[in-house]
Amino acid sequence: FPVTIVWGGGAGGSSGDAVQGSNSVFSTITSTGGGFGGRSNSVAGGSGGSGGGSAAFNPVTAGGSGNTPSFTPSQGNNGGSGVATAPSSGAPAVGAGGGGGAGSIGSNGTTTIGGNGGAGSPSSITGSNVTYAGGGGGGIDSSGTAAGIGGSGGGGDGGKTDGSNTSGCPNTGGGGGGGGRNPGEFNGASGGSGIVIIAYPGAMRACGGNISTAGGKTIHTFTTSGNLCFLPYFINPACSPIYPFNVCYLVVAGGGGGGRHIVTGK
Repeated sequence: FPVTIVWGGGAGGSSGDAVQGSNSVFSTITSTGGGFGGRSNSVAGGSGGSGGGSAAFNPVTAGGSGNTPSFTPSQGNNGGSGVATAPSSGAPAVGAGGGGGAGSIGSNGTTTIGGNGGAGSPSSITGSNVTYAGGGGGGIDSSGTAAGIGGSGGGGDGGKTDGSNTSGCPNTGGGGGGGGRNPGEFNGASGGSGIVIIAYPGAMRACGGNISTAGGKTIHTFTTSGNLCFLPYFINPACSPIYPFNVCYLVVAGGGGGGRHIVTGK
């Protein structure tokens, strides 16, 4: 019998409002896509598995909420807020907030730097310790010092100059880095695609995905949508319904896209 696997893609980089990453699904387990990065025409960071960082704008807006919808254990953390400089000062707002990661919140932007993306969470389901779902770094205006750094787990770095921000790493669910302004206004980067991994002890009992073995386990890795099909009894008697077995799973959604830097209200 088949179990449906839905693989969540990362959100594309944006010349306008960024978008949320796509969900990943294993059977009845859904991992929510990462929230989009805010845009500095007052669009706050979006909510999702982890929240997107908010843009540098006056007035300040909070970062998007993580673990939305609520799930136990928590899917992720909130994004950071951007900083704002009063329009009467004649200076632009500078640092956008970093996106939240699976392991920690995104940092707030300041008047000199963009917020760093929150750290992701490690998993050893494949036999190797790999970190997933880091937040993207916040972009920065040309008057600032440094853009935010992407969180461990595939988060992309924020930008200051054109194209200096980076996308989330594929198959990690890392968030895209926010765009900068120097003096043009630059697009946000794409979020990284997600991944679904299923592992169980012993010999292969199912087909589907990229199949490997490590540490006495059979591992099915999905980097596209598909089905995990359990082998019938006549192929493998261990698959009989009278011999149930447990599986471990890792379900990582796609990362949210980074926000475009658009300075307004100066």
